[in-house]
Amino acid sequence: MSEPQTSSNNADVATLRPPPRHIAIIMDGNGRWAKARGLPRALGHKEGVEALRRAVEASRELGLTHLSVYAFSTENWNRPQTEIDALFDLLRVFVRRDLARLQKDGVRICIIGSREGLSADILSLIDEAMEKTRDNTRLTLNIAFNYGGRGEIVAAMQEIARAVEAGRLKPDQIDEAMVSRMVWTGESPDPDLVIRTSGELRLSNFLLWSGAYAELMFMDLWWPDFTRESLEKAIDAFRRRDRRFGGLGA
Repeated sequence: MSEPQTSSNNADVATLRPPPRHIAIIMDGNGRWAKARGLPRALGHKEGVEALRRAVEASRELGLTHLSVYAFSTENWNRPQTEIDALFDLLRVFVRRDLARLQKDGVRICIIGSREGLSADILSLIDEAMEKTRDNTRLTLNIAFNYGGRGEIVAAMQEIARAVEAGRLKPDQIDEAMVSRMVWTGESPDPDLVIRTSGELRLSNFLLWSGAYAELMFMDLWWPDFTRESLEKAIDAFRRRDRRFGGLGA
């Protein structure tokens, strides 16, 4: 596996930084993984689900508190209907096959994104997964499904505007903390690290608000090839970064 590409040079620090608690992943490259092997794209997505299972298990064992994954974006509606149907089927399979194990392992499932355009059975599945795991505390798994970062911010602004219109809120009471609570990721801390696989160097409308100060890491491998070792290498690289948050740092 190639070494993770970074958004800036790693800091030369004598002491490793604390490990991340919240990692977000843009799971990219399923289709290209399949194409390179002469396989249908749907099989690439299926292998991507296996990589997700490995990532969840590794995150839990490595002590993360939150893992957020980009599963289906609002822009993915532009893909062929057959591929959209396959992605929806994989969500059904993942929840039905893994829900009992995730519940047993203390994983809380939060499926974030717009509910608009989703079928009744998908909405029911989402509600079931979130309800059955809502009291789990070992790891929160945020699945961004029918999600877009700009749409997330717009939805929060609309909710705030309705509160102002109803007289429950004054404009000068609106601040960053309030917006952070109102976005779809509001129940989770901001991600420390955002990883994108496949070698692409962009965020693609993912976590534009909460990821404002996340470290970025771009890994030159397709998502189905992501392993526990990949995650461990990313965490090690993160711990060597100098996070300054606008200050002077170490």
